[in-house]
Amino acid sequence: MMLFSHMGIALSVSILVFAVGCKQEAESMPAQPVPQVEVITVSTQPVPDEPEFIGQAEASRPVEIRAQVTGILKGVLYREGRDVKKGDRLYQIDPVPFQAAVAGAKAKIAQAEARVVQATQDLARVKPLLVEQAVSQKDVDDAVAQDLAAKALLQVANAELIKAQFDLDNTMVTAPISGIIERSRYYEGRLVSAQTDLLTVIHQVDPMYVVVSVPETFILRRQKDIESKRIQHPGVYQLRGALTLMDGTAYPEEGVLDLLEPGLRTETGARQVRITFPNHKRTLLPGQFLKVRVKGDVKTEAVLVPQRAVLQSPTGPFVFIVNDEGTVEMRNVVASDWKGTQWLIDEGLQAGDRVVVNGLMKIGPGAPVKAVPIDRTDDPPSSLSTPGQG
Repeated sequence: MMLFSHMGIALSVSILVFAVGCKQEAESMPAQPVPQVEVITVSTQPVPDEPEFIGQAEASRPVEIRAQVTGILKGVLYREGRDVKKGDRLYQIDPVPFQAAVAGAKAKIAQAEARVVQATQDLARVKPLLVEQAVSQKDVDDAVAQDLAAKALLQVANAELIKAQFDLDNTMVTAPISGIIERSRYYEGRLVSAQTDLLTVIHQVDPMYVVVSVPETFILRRQKDIESKRIQHPGVYQLRGALTLMDGTAYPEEGVLDLLEPGLRTETGARQVRITFPNHKRTLLPGQFLKVRVKGDVKTEAVLVPQRAVLQSPTGPFVFIVNDEGTVEMRNVVASDWKGTQWLIDEGLQAGDRVVVNGLMKIGPGAPVKAVPIDRTDDPPSSLSTPGQG
């Protein structure tokens, strides 16, 4: 029994000696330094607010070509799919029946003119005879009526000539505008009906329209931002458009917004906007899909932070900020757009917040840090243009 007592005392003494030794060793180790991070202090500034949408190009004037007279198609006079100029000959309809109609109308005019001469002479003869009471008043009235009827028949004949000449002229179908012409729907030998059969279509592609469907949710949000003065808006018809082709090429010409549809499309819940672009080199084609960036609005109090400061989590983007106590906080943000080398932050940050930019790998939420301002000379110059983000 005494043996076990001595062994217990010895074990207790050993543990006590070990604990004292560990404490002395821990006290002798130097304290870990507080990590240093570089931060930017958030400030607001006006920046362009340029939302991007998908648009589709369409001809500014698609003109249908139809025959004005019914007849046999004698010739297709243009090269399909090429440029045509206003006044170019497109189709020839057999003119012979219409030439005959013009000749007949001219003959009727000659007959009517002869009747007018005769009626005028008869009236001139009977008027003096009425004074001498050699003829009755009825004879004079009949002569006057004949004169008026002859002149009326002459007017009818002249009208028939105008119609016949119009029909003859329209046996040659010409281009009413300049543009790109489609293939022909009909060829030689076909009977075409006046104002019914569609012969072809000419597309005026300079300028070119680009139509954009703007979602209702965006419209409502933008209206609220304008009313709250978060967005400086110059007016709908002061906005401009910039295009990016689907291969990433920037279109060199800017367009102007010239049509805002008054209502929403029931099938899409979107409002259509039309922007007109110059198209001198025929780069844009009808039906082409394009990225359209709408320019002109300005976000008055925008928050910009470097892209490397914005991290991603399963719940979305976030940043680390240093609070007044010098510890790190995780802050969820809404990052809507790129502006050069910076993110545009719509929600989550306000002026005065200190956002960690460098030293992110050394910290976590709740960690004490030493915050120093970032050296801006090491950053590449930022641009306020939007590189393809919507």
